[in-house]
Amino acid sequence: MGPRGIWLLAALLLLGVCALAGAQKPDACQCSRREPQNRVNCGFPGISSDECFSRGCCFDSSVVGVPWCFNPLPKQELEECVMEVSARKDCGYPGISPEECESRKCCFSDTIRQVPWCFFPISTEDCHY
Repeated sequence: MGPRGIWLLAALLLLGVCALAGAQKPDACQCSRREPQNRVNCGFPGISSDECFSRGCCFDSSVVGVPWCFNPLPKQELEECVMEVSARKDCGYPGISPEECESRKCCFSDTIRQVPWCFFPISTEDCHY
């Protein structure tokens, strides 16, 4: 590898370290509401909870046979709106606008097709690390 390749490798390494440094610990609902069977691995065997959280991932070692360090649910504007897609209960109708949905005191997310985009919020009392 020539000097140009070494500089490119060093730049990529630096960008990767900066990206990791900017990761934030997910909200409790983003982690505790992820169904164990839907966890996508975000770490490696033996990773600590601190190291997992520093990657912006969730950590839960209470369930055997699934990843303990895993990707969180997508962040929502309100924690009451963070949930598995399968947990969404329809609060609107096809084509409802975000404003109409909000006027019903419901959550709106149109990032996933063929699921309710306007859905009822759920209590955050069950959210924990």
